[in-house]
Amino acid sequence: MKAQMRKRSLTVLMVGVGLTLAACSSSSSGSTSTLPKGTPSFYQVPSDALSKPIGSLVKSERVTIPGVNGTTYRVMYVSTGIGSKAAVVTGLLVTPTGPAPSGGFPVVSWGHGTNGMAYQCAPSMNPTDENQLSIGIAPVNAMLAKGWAVAASDYQGEGTPPGLLPYLVGELAAQNTIDIVRASHDVAGAHTSLNYIVWGHSEGGQTAMFAWHLGQTYGAKGGLKMLGVVAGAPPSQFKYIYASLQTSPYRFYLYMAAKGFNLYYGDKKAPLNEVLTPLGLSKQKVVSGGCFTYVENQLDQYSITQLVKADPFTLPTWRPLLEANDPGNFTTAPSTPLLIIQGGADEQIPVASTALLANHLCTLPGANVARWIYPGKNHTGVIPVSMNDMVSWMSQDAQGEAAPQVVPVGQSDVQVTHCG
Repeated sequence: MKAQMRKRSLTVLMVGVGLTLAACSSSSSGSTSTLPKGTPSFYQVPSDALSKPIGSLVKSERVTIPGVNGTTYRVMYVSTGIGSKAAVVTGLLVTPTGPAPSGGFPVVSWGHGTNGMAYQCAPSMNPTDENQLSIGIAPVNAMLAKGWAVAASDYQGEGTPPGLLPYLVGELAAQNTIDIVRASHDVAGAHTSLNYIVWGHSEGGQTAMFAWHLGQTYGAKGGLKMLGVVAGAPPSQFKYIYASLQTSPYRFYLYMAAKGFNLYYGDKKAPLNEVLTPLGLSKQKVVSGGCFTYVENQLDQYSITQLVKADPFTLPTWRPLLEANDPGNFTTAPSTPLLIIQGGADEQIPVASTALLANHLCTLPGANVARWIYPGKNHTGVIPVSMNDMVSWMSQDAQGEAAPQVVPVGQSDVQVTHCG
């Protein structure tokens, strides 16, 4: 789901790409493919990249981004990909200026929202494009001022030509978001810790939820320690979101999800001909042709029934896949603190869906879940008004508070629920 509206008002973090190349953190002998014209050379994948263990850094380079009060690196690393096989993933790392504390800078690992599926949509690749969605400068600087580093995975398929992102496959994006923390620890001069918090919004909110779920297993590999998770407007209750989006300007998300699931699970488990019309099948190249606005413009001329012929929840092949990627179906909960944030006037994710999600999670033994609803704020408008509240929650969490007890003050009528 998109973490910004069609008329975007949130300042995008990556505001200028004055790229300053520094020494790569690893050497390589050759590359796996020829880059498409105009792609920065950094995205050339070394031929020996996949010989490295999952969580390993492949290479890094310095990047200058005006307005960011820290040192920024592009990173390429190895993570878990489609079929649980090793995959090369790219992203960004920003570290505070000044000396690192003992043990290194704690990391906030950001999960980005919907920006497309194509390799060229990677937030790290073209930071000046508003479609290459990432965090605003103000939130990053607020975290840097706290002495936290910020990592931001592109997710598999974005940033690695000619890949495609398996859109809304929660576990995959979560693994990518966790592994960038491990890889960042090996960036020369970055001095990051293995302690981390995951924060994501919209599609990234689903990523954050799955990272939370994996925090004490996959998220603890290599000495990592997940301290907490913030999930902004996380998609859940997919059956109801499917119904809501069918007549929404964001209905093309449903098409992207069908293609993303097919990419991840394959034709046998996720056959597209069961859910897409002949017209829908003929439009598959759209998702590789451009990013959010391009896909929107190409598909916006069609109604959902012109592209999608069947509700996937009625199909025995598709329903289990959707349920497996819905955090509303978690059957266990870690003790890691979780904060869910959403605007009360969210136009993309029904507010009732996160209420159902939080209520369900609170029935699971050991769950430590808070939910803050900011009345009147839409899908992205909640981010700036909740930012200071969220940073306060993260501060308590990073200090080892088992259940951060922050009272949100971003507006006077925030609705707060909590369990654990």
